[in-house]
Amino acid sequence: MDYKDLADLIFPNAKDISYYEEKYPERNLSEGAVVSRFAPSPTGFVHIGGLYQALVAREITKKTNGVFFLRVEDTDQKREVENGVIGIVNSLKDFDMAPDEGMVTETEEVGNYGPYKQSLRKDIYQAYAKYLLSQGKAYPCFCTPEEGEEIRKKQEAAKVRPGYYGVWAKCRNLTVEEAAEKIKNGEKCIIRFKSPGREDRKIKHHDIIKGNVDFPENDQDIVIIKADGLPTYHFAHAVDDHLMRTTHVIRSDEWLSSVPLHLQLFHELGFKAPKYAHIAPIMKNDNGNKRKLSKRKDPEAAVNYYKEEGVPPLAVKEYLLNIANSNFENWRRANQDKSIDEFDFQLNKMSVSGALFDMVKLLDIGKTVISKMSAEEVYDKSLEWAKEYDKELEDMLENKEYSLKVLGIERGNKKPRKDISKWAEVKNNIIYMYDDKFLNEDIEYDYAKISSNEEINKILKLYIEEYFDIDHDKETWFNKIKDLAEKTGYAREVKEFKKEPEKWPGHVGDISTVIRVALTGRQNTPDMYEIMQVLGKESVIKRLEKAMK
Repeated sequence: MDYKDLADLIFPNAKDISYYEEKYPERNLSEGAVVSRFAPSPTGFVHIGGLYQALVAREITKKTNGVFFLRVEDTDQKREVENGVIGIVNSLKDFDMAPDEGMVTETEEVGNYGPYKQSLRKDIYQAYAKYLLSQGKAYPCFCTPEEGEEIRKKQEAAKVRPGYYGVWAKCRNLTVEEAAEKIKNGEKCIIRFKSPGREDRKIKHHDIIKGNVDFPENDQDIVIIKADGLPTYHFAHAVDDHLMRTTHVIRSDEWLSSVPLHLQLFHELGFKAPKYAHIAPIMKNDNGNKRKLSKRKDPEAAVNYYKEEGVPPLAVKEYLLNIANSNFENWRRANQDKSIDEFDFQLNKMSVSGALFDMVKLLDIGKTVISKMSAEEVYDKSLEWAKEYDKELEDMLENKEYSLKVLGIERGNKKPRKDISKWAEVKNNIIYMYDDKFLNEDIEYDYAKISSNEEINKILKLYIEEYFDIDHDKETWFNKIKDLAEKTGYAREVKEFKKEPEKWPGHVGDISTVIRVALTGRQNTPDMYEIMQVLGKESVIKRLEKAMK
């Protein structure tokens, strides 16, 4: 009996690997085209770090007219959550990052290199495990979990590396006949890779991001097929990336230490290994200490958080590109109206250490992104978000014509307003423009410098009776505010006041603040003239009279 007989005994129905090599040929792509993937497990929400990896993979494939695909690594079925796949699919869709191939719903897929769900590729993995068995590069292991635990305890006591290797690899040296006998007797087995490595030898490897690194060779006889017939991550990723013709693997740098094993698997399977790029994790400043963004502690770690808060997907992507390539910020400054797809993203310019997550900066980018949108776009996106997350805002936006006027204030000019960073802020930013909200609200007016009720009422009364008019152009309107300032004993110009502050109790800016606060309940708003134009005379008078009361 030889290795081939043993392989046939363990996997009698597995096809020859030539079948799969023919079924999944080299891709017909132009030279230099990159094939990369996002390959998460459906075990919970998509992490912002996962989206970051997907964005990087997508950028390098798009730039080279390559292929970006979504593969779902669901071989650890104990940890799988309900609707886990559709959660991943929708997260990519939400950020305009739908893959070229791969899963498109919980059960459907597109592309010729599937199935794109690992649990459906069992026959493929078994064919390649059978191939390794027939070559004597893998073997059946009959150790029970209890025996495995006993080995671990002995290693701990001897203070040696844990694992299944060398003298600790109990089933490695079973003869073919001994292994066959156990299988015929119905003993359960798993399949282990027979590592040719030695820990006292080094391998040199070039990582696209980390540069040149060296490691001890892998000498562990890792499990490649588990008791349930499904593969381990290590084995599945090697088979899948080969058959899906992946050229670049983009993944978190926590996998860097697995490189010796993965390169060894590719070599022993007779595959050409892909290029690896290990991305540093996104970090958080926690009371002066750097730590990874945590699924448990940080709401912003979940990609859903950005959808729920209404942060524009483009803002998130621009922020992540800014983390990925430090020259992106300067490029964006010089190319304000260009699509991010025109940015020359470079893998080898990515930082070796983890960038600190900065929500302030992300929301600042959100303000810039929203400031470039038309009133119609802001309206549509706000309403879409409100329908899912904010019924009050949805009701406010029911009058589209009026809402477009509100959202159009200071929009589309050279210096557009930058007061909204996410859709969750829209309601608070515009609620004072709706009379049914504002006129029925109990408002605490804070007029800043001018605090005397008598003085405030005098200013507002005089404004209504003698100076209020919104039918003129902005310059004429503001000249009337200056006239009002002069009439009430305030400096007509700010510069006059600054020159001789002792001559006046204040200046025209203080007068306009009184009118602004009476109109809106706020000291800071977009352009007051435009606000008045949108509100109309009747509403303006009602608001000023409410303030006087």
